[in-house]
Amino acid sequence: MRKLVAAVAIAFCLVAGGSALVQTPRSAPRVQSVRLYVLDCGVLKRGEPTAYGLTRAQVGSTDFSDPCFLVVHPMGTLLWDVGIIPDDQIKPGGVEVAAANGTNVATTTLRSQLAAIGYAARDITYLAVSHGHADHVANANEYAGATLLIQKAEWNSMFSAEAQKLPLFAVYGALESSKTILLEGDRDVFGDGSVVVKSTPGHTPGHQSLFVKLARTGPVLLTGDLYHYAAERTMKVVPARDNKEQTLASRAAIDELLRSTGAQLWIQHDILANAKLKHAPQYFD
Repeated sequence: MRKLVAAVAIAFCLVAGGSALVQTPRSAPRVQSVRLYVLDCGVLKRGEPTAYGLTRAQVGSTDFSDPCFLVVHPMGTLLWDVGIIPDDQIKPGGVEVAAANGTNVATTTLRSQLAAIGYAARDITYLAVSHGHADHVANANEYAGATLLIQKAEWNSMFSAEAQKLPLFAVYGALESSKTILLEGDRDVFGDGSVVVKSTPGHTPGHQSLFVKLARTGPVLLTGDLYHYAAERTMKVVPARDNKEQTLASRAAIDELLRSTGAQLWIQHDILANAKLKHAPQYFD
């Protein structure tokens, strides 16, 4: 009898006090209205911006910010863009990796920033990347359990036989088995007009942008690589590698959207503008 009582007592201690052994599953924070978190996913240290038809004097800083964004809606979450250096390569104190035209730097992981505001990979309802370039997909595999929202043209490019032979495929290849919604245009994600994926081809065949309507801040448009520098917009220049006709058409459509909604345009790579934004754990609502 004493052995039975002792066994029960030990079991109780393990359940009640042994949090390292038994943990109650946590629920992600619930919200009443849409929130937008800005996450630090690194910096691209770059030199001459001649590939964008610009000079150093015209851009101010030649470096690019590389943010990720979490949209939290009462009906779910959407993670937008996932960085340039995989989390597992980021060491305490940060890491700097050589790139073809500069270096890529990251000081903290996307995973830890999400955890700090109460979210893990399992809490991400939708994953959407603006496009399939390296500085937007580095942590994609970790979120393969989410539903992928991607333009059909971009999916065809990212998962072509040629793309699967490239080293970059290793960081996003798991998305091939994700639940996927192939888009051929815009997508109202939650059905209430507050979070809308906008088709903006040109930089890549299936490039997309994200419209987020916030109660206090007002509408915001995340542009992916529709623009890189603010000067591209004021000087009306298009990067050399873009499909110029498509990019100009996409920019014209976005200009009309900005006029009709009064939305703010957030150029994701604009390091000067990004520095002025609130970053997680603060949020826009």
